[in-house]
This record gives sequence, C-alpha cells and structure tokens, in this order.
Amino acid sequence: MRYAVILAGGSGTRLWPMSRVDRPKQLLPLVGGRSLLELARRRAEAVVAGSRVFVCAGESMRQTVLDAGLVRAGQYLAEPVGRDTCAAIAFTSVSLAVLDPDAVFAVLTADHLIEPVERFAGAVQHGFSLVEDDPARLVTFAITATHPATAYGYVELGEVVEGFAPAVRVESFTEKPDEATARKFIESGRYGWNSGMFVFSARGFLEALRLHRPEIAQGIDLIAAAWDKPTQADVLARVYPTLPRASVDVAIMEPASRRPGRPVCAVPMKVQWSDVGSWPSLAQTLSADARGNRSNAILHALEAKSIAVFSDDPKHTIAVVGCDDLIVVRTADATLVVHRSQAEKVKQVAAMAERGASSVPPV
Repeated sequence: MRYAVILAGGSGTRLWPMSRVDRPKQLLPLVGGRSLLELARRRAEAVVAGSRVFVCAGESMRQTVLDAGLVRAGQYLAEPVGRDTCAAIAFTSVSLAVLDPDAVFAVLTADHLIEPVERFAGAVQHGFSLVEDDPARLVTFAITATHPATAYGYVELGEVVEGFAPAVRVESFTEKPDEATARKFIESGRYGWNSGMFVFSARGFLEALRLHRPEIAQGIDLIAAAWDKPTQADVLARVYPTLPRASVDVAIMEPASRRPGRPVCAVPMKVQWSDVGSWPSLAQTLSADARGNRSNAILHALEAKSIAVFSDDPKHTIAVVGCDDLIVVRTADATLVVHRSQAEKVKQVAAMAERGASSVPPV
C-alpha cells in the first residue's frame, strides 16, 4: 500500500528569531496564516488518504503537532533526537514495514512551497508506480531549474526508464555548485534541482541502507528487532542517538547512482517550487511594491528598495530609510537586521543567541 511521510525535524535556525527550539519554523503560521507543516500535510493528502500520512520529527514536537490536529497519535513517528534524513527515513521504513511489509512511501518535507498541487501529485504517483514495479528502485524528483541557484543540489538526468517515461535514470548528484557550474548545468538541459523528495519501498530502502551504510543499518536493525516488544522504547532511546549523522542523498542516493544498473531514478516535476529555508526565500511568498519592498506588517520605506520585513505582530510598524536589500525580522523578544546577501549567516547568530553570547563588549 502507498503511504506518505513528512520529515519535519529541521531546526530552522536560518529563520531565527521567529523559529526557535520551542517553536520551530514548521509550526509557525508563515504563509497566509498557515504553517508549512499544514501545507505539507495538504499536499500529502493529494497523493494518499489522510490516514496514511505520517509525520517524522522530534519527540519534543509531538504534543504540539498532535494538539494542532495535523495527524493522529499513531501517525507521529517520534525521533528521540535528530540524526539527519538517512536515519529518519530508515526509522520510517522500520515503522511502516511493521504495519505493511509491502509498504511504498513518499518522503516529503515540511519546508517546501509547491504549486500546482495537481502536477506535484501526478509526479509522486508516477514515482509510486516505479517503485511498485521494482521495489529496489530509489526514486527522487527533479525540479525544472529556472536560474543558476547555488543553494540547491543538482541531479544529472540520464536515459529514460523503459515503460515509465518521463522518468529517467540518475547519472550523478552535485551538491550546491558555484554559479558558473550551475549555469553550465542549466544550459546543458541535462540537470534539474534536487527536490529532497523521494519514493522508496520500506524493505528496499533498508536493503540499500545495509549495502551502503552498514554502520547505520546495524543500529536500525537493533531498533527493528525490539519493535512491538516491552524493550522497544528503551532500545530506541539508547540506540537512535548513536546513529551516525548523514543525509540520505550522500549516504544512499549518490553511491546507489554509481552502481551497475543504476537503481536510482528521477521523475521530472514541473512545478513552482521554493525551499523555504531562509528569509530571502520566504520573502518571495509576500507581494512586492513597485520598489521590490515586501512586508507582512506595516512598512514605511523611504528611499529604500528590496526590503523584506517580517513581524509576529501584523500591526507593528517598521520604518526603513535610505537602505537597500535588507531583511528585518521583529519578534516580541528579538530583532534581526541582515543584508540579503548575508542571510545564510543567520544560523550563526542563532547559535550565538542560544549561547547567550554577544559580539559587543559590556560597558
């Protein structure tokens, strides 16, 4: 049977100060009053029934997600700690294999904006068909690249999978190339953006894990052996934090794409796609005035352009004079001002704030 799991365990530090440990970005009403997790759940329900949509995230988020009514208790897969996407997907595979040994599942994320949903759903259904035909297949989705972005990974597209056009074999993955390389990729017509979404069979993913990352598989097998036994919670709490951190792209997809026969496939996904992982990307969800200024609050911009303003109070007034390309984020207890070109450094500031560090010497 088909399932969907939404990975929602990211810390969201690049969206500090709104995103915090106790209120991560996935649960903030950042887009039209709705949270990213709510939007992701609605997309998931376009491909499988709501009863087969799961959320995989930290134990600390469990009650908040359940209270929001986004999934039922049995559909929340709680990680004791975050160990990156490879461990999260392996944990999901074990959970679903217990319910359904033939489970095929889509891996979705809680920090994407995708339109139109119908085209997204069609691509995911095509991914399901590929894996149902061959459970050893590992399917990703290639977003049509519209500009030489350097913050995204790229997928090199190969020959068509016979009987499953437009799906293709994946030749290679490249993580965050420089602008010149990204431009060459787009001009070649052979590359798409790596979406971070996948379709796997539960058993097929665990087999690939044992082949490519046995050090992770050993711990996952211990967790699986204790499943539905009195020791399940203790084994999970003891073993899961010891799993090596690794992204699924690096740990599984890249080495698998180099194997003979190439079990890694990509389904082109021609949608409007945004990875809402930073303030500049989130700013694109707001409408702009004639000078490119955007705000979800009250903004007075004098001789200023390309300003993005966010506030947790829509009635709050922010004034900007004589500045360009700034991002201003205001919350009740913190304010961020950053040049758009330096937005990737926000996570460093978030770490400073968490430590209580200051770059200003006390008077």
